[in-house]
Formats: sequence, C-alpha cells, structure tokens
Amino acid sequence: MAAGSVGGPRVLLRRLREVMAEPDTAQTRLDKIVRIIAANMVAEVCSVYLARAGGWLELFATEGLNPSAVHETRLKFGEGLVGLIAEQAEPVSLSEAPIHPKFAYRPETGEDPYHSLMGVPILRHGHVIGVLVVQNQTRRHYAEEEVEALQTVAMVLAEMLASGALIDAAEIAQVDTRRTLPHHLQGIPLAEGVAFGRAVLHEPRIEITRLIAEDIGRELDRLDAAIDDLRSSIDRMLASADLALGGEHRDVMEAYRRFAHDRGWLARLREAVEAGLTAEAAVERVQTEMRARLTRVTDPLMRERLHDLDDLAYRLLRHLAGAEHAEAYRALPADAVVLARSMGPAELLDYDRNRLRGVVIEEGSQTSHVAIVARALNIPLVGGIEGVTDHVTSDDTVIVDGDGGQVFLRPASEHITAYREKLALREQQQAQFAALKDEPAATLDNQRVALNMNAGLLVEMPHLEASGADGIGLFRTELHFMISATLPRLPAQVALYREVLERADGKPVVFRTLDIGGDKALPYMKGPREANPAMGWRAIRVALDRPALLRYQVRALLTAAAGRDLRLMFPMVADVAEFERARALIDRESRWLARLGRTLPTRVLVGTMLEVPSLAWQLPALLSRVDFVSVGSNDLVQFFFASDRDNPRLAARYDALSPSLLALLRHIAVSCAAAGVPVTLCGEMAARPLEAMALVGLGYRSMSMPAAAIGPVKRMVRSVDAADLGSRLEPLLNLPDRSLRGRLEIYARENGVFI
Repeated sequence: MAAGSVGGPRVLLRRLREVMAEPDTAQTRLDKIVRIIAANMVAEVCSVYLARAGGWLELFATEGLNPSAVHETRLKFGEGLVGLIAEQAEPVSLSEAPIHPKFAYRPETGEDPYHSLMGVPILRHGHVIGVLVVQNQTRRHYAEEEVEALQTVAMVLAEMLASGALIDAAEIAQVDTRRTLPHHLQGIPLAEGVAFGRAVLHEPRIEITRLIAEDIGRELDRLDAAIDDLRSSIDRMLASADLALGGEHRDVMEAYRRFAHDRGWLARLREAVEAGLTAEAAVERVQTEMRARLTRVTDPLMRERLHDLDDLAYRLLRHLAGAEHAEAYRALPADAVVLARSMGPAELLDYDRNRLRGVVIEEGSQTSHVAIVARALNIPLVGGIEGVTDHVTSDDTVIVDGDGGQVFLRPASEHITAYREKLALREQQQAQFAALKDEPAATLDNQRVALNMNAGLLVEMPHLEASGADGIGLFRTELHFMISATLPRLPAQVALYREVLERADGKPVVFRTLDIGGDKALPYMKGPREANPAMGWRAIRVALDRPALLRYQVRALLTAAAGRDLRLMFPMVADVAEFERARALIDRESRWLARLGRTLPTRVLVGTMLEVPSLAWQLPALLSRVDFVSVGSNDLVQFFFASDRDNPRLAARYDALSPSLLALLRHIAVSCAAAGVPVTLCGEMAARPLEAMALVGLGYRSMSMPAAAIGPVKRMVRSVDAADLGSRLEPLLNLPDRSLRGRLEIYARENGVFI
C-alpha cells in the first residue's frame, strides 16, 4: 500500500504494535521496526538516530546502510542533515541530499548510492530525542502525506523509547539530556527552608499508554466528545460570576475559547487520529510539534500563545482521561517537591502536609497568597523560575533552597552533600532555638521584649506553643476569605475566631480586620483594575466604602470573643478620621449585640496599623484615641521610599536600616512610650536578627514575626545590652549614610550579639 494513502500509516502502526508484542531483545525489535518502515515508505534505507549525552546523535538501527555503522556513526546536533533536523526540530525533505550545504559524508555508512532523503525529529515533550530518516536511490520528491506519515511514526517511536520498550533503560537514561543532566535554576526565595525530595508536577502530563488505535471511528468519536466537553467547560467558566465583569482572567478564557474552536488545530487532531493514533496520542503529537516550533520563537506574544495552547492541550487530555485522573495526581511520594506554573493557597492546602517537603513555582512574589500560606506552614518555597516545569519530569530528585532562592534538578553528588550538611546545620540550630523556648526574651540589662507570632490559619496555631511565642501579634483574617470559594458566612467566621482564641489558651491575639484589595483579590469580590494597586482601593478604604462587610466581620469577632478580651486593629489607616469612622462601626455593633442580650467581650481593645507615613505625623491626635499601635514595616518601608517591594530592579536599592527610616521608627517608638500606648512592630524587619537588634536599640519592646523567626530573634535579644546599643545607635540616625547595616554588623561582632 502506498505510503501516501490513508491506509498506509494505519497498516504501519499495526505492524509496529505486532513487533512490540514479540519476545525479542530491544535491539532486535528496533532492527525489525526500521525494516518495516522502509518497506512501508517504499524506501531503500530507514535509520534511527538517538540523542546521547553531550549533544550527540548516534545511529541506533538501520535498514539499507552498513550494519557495522550502528553505534559507531555519531553526529553532533547541527552537524549534517541529521544534525540539522535535530537542531531545528523540523522535517527535511530533499530529492538531491548530497548537494545540500549541510550534507556530511560518513564513509562507514555506505550511503553513496542514495540521493533522496526525508527525515523528521523524534520529539518527546517538545525536546528532540532522536531523528528518523528514510533514503532512496532515485531522485524522489516526497509528498506532504509521506512526511506526515513519518512524523506519526516518529511520535509513536518517542513514546516507545520513553517507556523503555525499544532500548534498555541504561540507554534511554541518556537520550533526553535536558531531563537527565544536573540543572541549576535561580529564582526568588519566598519561604525559608531547605528541602530534598522527588518531583511532583502540580498539573502533570498525562502519561499516554495506548498509542495505536484499534478502532479509528471510536477514537474520532472520543476526540469529538472530549472537544465538546472542553468547549462546554470553557463556556461555563466564561458565564460564571467570577468572569462576568471582565479582566485578565476573562481575556485568557476568551483566548482558550478561540483556540478550542480553531479549525486548523482541530483538523490536525483528526488527521492524526485518521493516521492510526489514539485520541490522546493525537493530541500529544500535534502539541509536541507546535511546542517544538514555538519554543524557538523570540516574539513574547507567540511564546505566550504556546502557554495557552499547552494549557488547552492538557485540558483536552484531562477530558479524554476521564474524572478518575483528577485525584490521581494528588497521590504524593513520602518526600514530595511540587513544581507548578502557578498555584493558589487552597491548592497548596490540598496537598498532604506530612508528605510535602517543598514547592517551586514559575510565578509568585513575597506577597502572593501561596507564599503567605507556605511561610505559615514552614514549607520551603522558591518562585520566579520561568519554564521550570519544562526541565523536570516526575520523580526527578530536587533540592529546594528557600533561603537563597536556588533549585537543583537532578543535583550532582557534591550539591547533595553540601545541602545535606546545610540541612543538618539547620536542624542543630533548631535544636538550640527549641532549648530557648521557655526562656524569657530579656536583654543583658533585663529589658523584656515580647516576641509574638504572625498567623492567619488554624494550621499555624500549634506553632504558638512550639515556638514559645508570647502571643499572636497579627492574625491575618483575610486568609480565611482568600481560600474560600464564597464569602464565609457569619457562623463560619465565629467558629474560626473562637477556635483561634481557645487554642491561644489565654495568650493575647490581635486580629487585623480584612486587608483585601490590591494584590489580595477575593474570587467572589471584584474590585477596580488599578495601575498601582498597592496604593489603591484596599484595606480600610474597602471597609469604609463597604461598611456592611466590616460590620459583618466585627459582629463575628465580638460574638467569638464573648467573655474574653478582644484585640482588633485596622489596616492601612492614613488619617485619624478613618480610624474614628471604623471604630464607630465597632461601637455600633457592640450596642446592637447588647440589645439582643448577647454576651460581649470583657474588654475590646482597638488599635491601628501604622503603615502609611502620613499617620506618623498625626500621632498626638491618634494616640489619644487608640489602645495600641502596630507598625507594619513591610508597607511602611515601600511607602517611605516610594519603592515597590516586588520590583526586582529596586530590591537592593533601599535598605530598611537606613538612618532616615530608623529615625522615623524611633520617633514612633518614643511618641508611643510618652503617651503610654503599647507599640508593636510587625513585618520582615522583626523577623531578621540584625534588623530586630536595631529595633531593640530604637526602643521597641514588642515585635511580631513568623513563628520560625522567634528562635533566632530570641537568641539575639538574650545576647544584647539594650541601653548600650541605644546609646551607640542614636547618634548614627543623623548620618547621611545610605545604610547603617555595616556599622550594626560590626557592633554585633564586637559585642558578641548573635545575628
């Protein structure tokens, strides 16, 4: 049967399946396959070259060339026509191959009589793992149908090679060098810690086990049904309330809908099935070819289209796989490192905490929701590594360095040794910190410093006892709202806040009212699209514009704290008038509950976050109205320097230990002390021993930080003389220096302060 006919590929694929079932050695099966391909394609020569470590292509099997050349003939990527096919990941079809400028003559192969050549890359997940070539003595023009038929065969060969069915595992281990050699990636540290483990893809590729169709008609029906399901699911998402008002998510889904109705894409899928592939294999083949073409394109818009097409193909494969696949990828090994393009906080919480060791994501920032949850759970997290999922396969060994933002895929032995030593050192330090758990955080001159922990989820509450924290200085109530699919109802909020207070077992808890908006979007509450969301409609501004939402939360807090002290504070207050309006809502809810005969809290202490610099110059008016102040250093620093803390180009430009910022913090601490108003500093400054040392010198006697930071900061506090440090630090606040970091490090070193 002619290779270009519809039946040709089907006959060929059936013969390949028969060969795979025969009890022969891997080399014998590969030798038979090249003979079958040569006969089906009406070619005198058929050869298979496979990629080897170091960028080589080795002749693994041939029909028509000298058998002695097998495993002897090797070409570099880019060398000769075979190397050209591998380098460009594109088919080559020539009626007079020897005159092509890239032709490379290998006398040991005996290919002198052959003029025509057609070759196609053997692709696996967009990477070239080999080349399949046919040759003829006549000057032959290969039809487009013949090229497509050979591409179909190459796709089946790729899956067979990946399964180890054609060559030994020791051989295939070196085929795809991108996925076998050690690979180091630098990203952004989002949650501290070090993790070793095995790679688990958050949205893994569905492994296709059935490649060759037994019933073409049934496979076409399956493909059509899956496409209909895919289109319907996209239409449902577009019709949902989340996307009804537009925005980037809707734009993405509109693009998906256009791609899902693209006639060219659908035609290529059907042609691949009609050539003899299963529906799943057809999707994989078409997407692999697109990926190979588009990965070489430099146009960012075209590269973005590749991500959309990848997503669409994976969605279609999941529809073909059926519902049973949805839970299968959640099964974790005992030492899992999850890698994802992006991830929400609820998705992270879905994973078994006892098996999850670390997370790597392509996107993410310090304030992303998943980063907040990862830090809460002490899960090492590295983000900002574009394309990381393209470099890894399931079960690869992975090292995640959440301290330095480094990720090692398939690490070399020296990296494994170095990080095992680092992990052992961390464990020793943790043991030292644990020994201090019940010791007071008091300076050498007996200045007591309250060390509180930040929290936002019930899963963090055990850290309160384990860390020896004095209380919870910041409970982020918005996290409960962010991980919920709908607005949490009043009973659910009451239950959460009551559980937090009960688990605190008498230790103080400061609840921050909803800090939403900006980068903390709720899926069920749409806000405006803003050019500068960090300084836009967020936090107290949302609460005052939507007072019912704040009243609803305050009612839940007052109800949950019945018979106990309740401490709550408002975020991002910019002037005293905003605080007074918000506090009036608390008074209103308290009166309403009293009229209903409900038990109220024994005391309601109301404070404010000081994050906006303008509030620091209203302290006389503010301090007569608040019960406490909490300095939010993260936002205060970025607003003070007019510097977006998530902008990598500005990350090292401004230092929290600059004299100007420290002078402002000193002004706040002195003013609060004079007014008798307690002040706490929350944020990254409190979590770093050197910065925390500076805060002690400025007069801060209460800080709130992640639970993991309490041990290191307590060790620092117990080794410093607060009065001496304060006297040394105050004259430095008027210096024109960019930062006092170096001077403070010298002080710590000379005075034996643990930083």
